[in-house]
Amino acid sequence: MTTLKEFEDALREQGMQMALAILQKLRERDKDKRSVAPARRITGRKMTPELARHILDLHATTDMTQQEIAFELGVNQGRVNEVIKRGKWLDDDPNSPEAIARDKAKARMKTTANRKPSVRRRDTSSQKRRPHTSSNQAQLSLGDL
Repeated sequence: MTTLKEFEDALREQGMQMALAILQKLRERDKDKRSVAPARRITGRKMTPELARHILDLHATTDMTQQEIAFELGVNQGRVNEVIKRGKWLDDDPNSPEAIARDKAKARMKTTANRKPSVRRRDTSSQKRRPHTSSNQAQLSLGDL
């Protein structure tokens, strides 16, 4: 299959300037309509009981995979699995284990975002180096077999 670049090069070789001009106009038209969307989400939506019920509804009424449901709703596939398999997030209890874990993770994210990354270097001057000693294990050679 020919790529667009190869097609453009062939038009240029044949001296088809009108076709090249049309191709350029089409590119400019499409460039204005094009939107750049991230391939993957960076942070997901907050998991709520309503969202969990929506996940269960999609799972029951469609043939979508967990990954497709996750992409559609903007959540992690693991969360979709937890809702489907274990019924997590179906109640609005702030003391549930998943709500506590979510809040702890959010707190960790905030503290790590505020901290500057530090480079840890090992101090090898105070450590004693052990000399490499060979073990007294016997080795087999092909002649021993």
